[in-house]
Amino acid sequence: MDELDCDLAIIGGGLSGGLIALAFAALRPEVRLLLVEQGERPGGNHVWSFFDGDVAPADRWLIDPLVAHRWPQGHHVDFPGYSRDLATPYNSVNTVQLAVALERALGERLLTHATVTAVAPDHVELADGRKIRTQAVIDARGAGDLSTLRCGWQKFVGHALRLDAPHGIDRPVIMDATVDQHDGYRFVYLLPWDDRTIFIEDTYYSDAPQLDTATIDARIAAYAQAKGWQGEVIHREQGVLPVVHGGDFDRYWPKDDPVARAGVRAGLFQPMTGYSLPDAVRFARWLADQPLDGLPAATRAYARAHWRRGGYYRLLGKMLFGAARPDQRWRIFARFYRLRPALIQRFYAGRSTIADRIRILCGRPPVPIRDAMRTLWNPPA
Repeated sequence: MDELDCDLAIIGGGLSGGLIALAFAALRPEVRLLLVEQGERPGGNHVWSFFDGDVAPADRWLIDPLVAHRWPQGHHVDFPGYSRDLATPYNSVNTVQLAVALERALGERLLTHATVTAVAPDHVELADGRKIRTQAVIDARGAGDLSTLRCGWQKFVGHALRLDAPHGIDRPVIMDATVDQHDGYRFVYLLPWDDRTIFIEDTYYSDAPQLDTATIDARIAAYAQAKGWQGEVIHREQGVLPVVHGGDFDRYWPKDDPVARAGVRAGLFQPMTGYSLPDAVRFARWLADQPLDGLPAATRAYARAHWRRGGYYRLLGKMLFGAARPDQRWRIFARFYRLRPALIQRFYAGRSTIADRIRILCGRPPVPIRDAMRTLWNPPA
């Protein structure tokens, strides 16, 4: 594209930026939109999954066309001495579906191989010297300055295997915590894409963000071998998600920052899990109804309200990382998964009721009382 003037420039073609672009393309086609992505295609290299209850029925039109796999029969969890099937359907989106949808919807309004060097409320500068002049900018380039927050980390490495024989798994396994515990709370996550293709993700709730990829690769291979699965690795991915248990929102997103934000850069994710898809859908739908004038103040107010609502989840994160011994953290999740399915569903969607919050914290604690009280004495920021 030689003509780079637009009404709205979205910087970052990941999940949040992509959903905003799709929402505007569908609901406000009169807005001259430009989605700026530094990679060859938008979306990166990710699998995003969600439970049916994570997204409001009125908003499913935005995410459903991107779903690559759906399991209407529900999902499963495994802990030492305890297993459970839950009936809530599960869905997965991958980058191929997101990229295809954006390419079809945007055409020349999708600008790839574009590295951004400067962002201002009314323009964006690119590394090749071009300048985008725009009425409004949304910065959706992943996380902001996480040093302003107190975080644990959910980190993972995933392999998709094409097997020589059927794997025998009929539904997602959200947590297999029967594996040896390393580096915090460890579990394996399984997605059966078809009868011979399975995605195996080795995940850790860890105190540090560093990924020893070679070691985790070997653990995934050992897990597959123990299951009797042999085949070829056809896809790999890895990531580190913040599990926020405190910090200062006004430092993370300073009041004098003149650029609107979206996604993880705006702090729009579930603090206890790090998952951002439900919030990305809600935010994209909300943003499509907003006037382009005043987006920096409006998006910051939206994100500030989300931060306030997340206080309870930050408290849980503080207990997880501050009160539970790393090799015993699995007990917190094992206890949680004995609760009512509707409560579990609302938790993942970030919509826990007052009764839910009381129920999660009451009863026999899965962490030492003294450590829990010491952690709770100082509430999270």
